Amino acid sequence: MSHSIPMTEEGYRNLQDELKRLIRVERPRVVQDIAEARGHGDLSENAEYDAAKNRQGFIEGRIKELNDKIARAEVIKPGAVVTDKIVFGANVTLFDVDTESEVTYRIVGEDEADLKQGKISVTSPVGRALIGHRLDDEVRIKVPSGLKIYEVVNIEYM
Repeated sequence: MSHSIPMTEEGYRNLQDELKRLIRVERPRVVQDIAEARGHGDLSENAEYDAAKNRQGFIEGRIKELNDKIARAEVIKPGAVVTDKIVFGANVTLFDVDTESEVTYRIVGEDEADLKQGKISVTSPVGRALIGHRLDDEVRIKVPSGLKIYEVVNIEYM
């Protein structure tokens, strides 16, 4: 996989921070845990050793994954975008026609998505449906519970 991964500056920093933490804190800790568990005797029946080795495998896998994502990152700065369309990085306020309520989402990369914080992935069904729409557009989105109809009431780039 050599395609680029779109993300915000914040998302890029978060990946870098996680990578640093894994390399500087978690990796040395698990190496110490393995050494300590080895000191407890027979490794064939040593649950602490097995758990530490499993944790080490997870950490090393995550380090590899983060290095790959950082190498392929395409940092997109929403403030530099000049458009009247919804694109990656936009803060979009939608009016839900059914519930007559408003909801605001920020369209971000997959690793940044967090619905509780109002961040949706550009590759999610809602994110994909919103891309390219303009202010006052009606957007029909097929979701597991049926069809949602939204009106785009605001688009901002920060």
